[in-house]
Amino acid sequence: WGFFSHPSASMVIAVGLSKGFLVEKKTAAARPASRKGYLSTRVKFVRDVVKEVAGLNPYERRLIELLKVGRDKRCLKLAKQRLGTHKRGKAKREEMTQVIRTQKGGAEKKKAKK
Repeated sequence: WGFFSHPSASMVIAVGLSKGFLVEKKTAAARPASRKGYLSTRVKFVRDVVKEVAGLNPYERRLIELLKVGRDKRCLKLAKQRLGTHKRGKAKREEMTQVIRTQKGGAEKKKAKK
């Protein structure tokens, strides 16, 4: 074989960005650190049980009161102050509106039974 007539001639050029022999890249196994932040079912269950037994934090009760009287913006400001970031504050406000909805749903079911 002459140099330029070889089937892999483009792979063995000694200069340029794609110099050297072409090899298949190995795919590395996922590292445990890539799971960081992932919520497992066990952790979710434990947190739910703790929240059910211990109830809401005082600041969460205050957030609910603010939402009940229609002070959504003030609620967000308080949540941001307590939790540190805008994104976390918005998520907490949504969580508290869900809590209010479930409380209202529970109250309606009790009225329906009576």
